[in-house]
Amino acid sequence: MNSESNVKLTIALDNPDLDAEEQEEETRNLLREIRNLDVESAELVAVTETPKGSKALGGFLLGVLQAEVSLANFKKVLGFVGDRLGNKTIELEIEANGKKLKVKASSREELTAAIQQAQNFVAAS
Repeated sequence: MNSESNVKLTIALDNPDLDAEEQEEETRNLLREIRNLDVESAELVAVTETPKGSKALGGFLLGVLQAEVSLANFKKVLGFVGDRLGNKTIELEIEANGKKLKVKASSREELTAAIQQAQNFVAAS
């Protein structure tokens, strides 16, 4: 499959109530679930790609994962993210056709709006 037709998602979880180990476990569980969806790839983000202000644990950014999905499965993956993370504070970065969109959400309503914004962004890319 042509990677130009894929969408790259970066999902950053932010749960101040969890310690580093709990945050890592939650991220790894989410990663496992995303891999069960029809995605091209899904991985934890290595420390070499550290965004400013991020925390790292065991060579990976704490609470951050990336997935590459086809355009056909993009809505399915976003639907899963909405169902699974609706009441958590997250940051999504979507990259499609060389353009990037970054959105934050800390409630189900904000996440629903962010998902709609992401879908519109990808459709326009």
